[in-house]
Amino acid sequence: MAGGKEPIEVKFRLFDGTDIGPSKYDPSTSVTSLKEFILARWPQDKEVVPKTVNDVKLINAGRILENNKTLAESRVPVGEVPGGVITMHVVVRPPQSDKSEKQLSNSPKQNRCGCTIL
Repeated sequence: MAGGKEPIEVKFRLFDGTDIGPSKYDPSTSVTSLKEFILARWPQDKEVVPKTVNDVKLINAGRILENNKTLAESRVPVGEVPGGVITMHVVVRPPQSDKSEKQLSNSPKQNRCGCTIL
């Protein structure tokens, strides 16, 4: 497994500080596959539960990882300890449909006025 082909050990830190992993991944593993792994192992007792890989953002060293990139392309080697575990932060995006419903429910309120001028 020499020549950069060694598995990369990663753990995923959720928004409340709990972790999923660590687990070892091949450097050619896609970010989408990592997100699928997270969805499959998401703790069921959480209030916020992502439904699809598009609801999840992975952040490594301050960078949001792109779905079409591999783990090798996405990792930031600066400051990593050889053989150490990489911690990636998991952010759940709010559902898009809630925004539309919120805007629709706010629209009628904006058209009403309860002011009285004396």
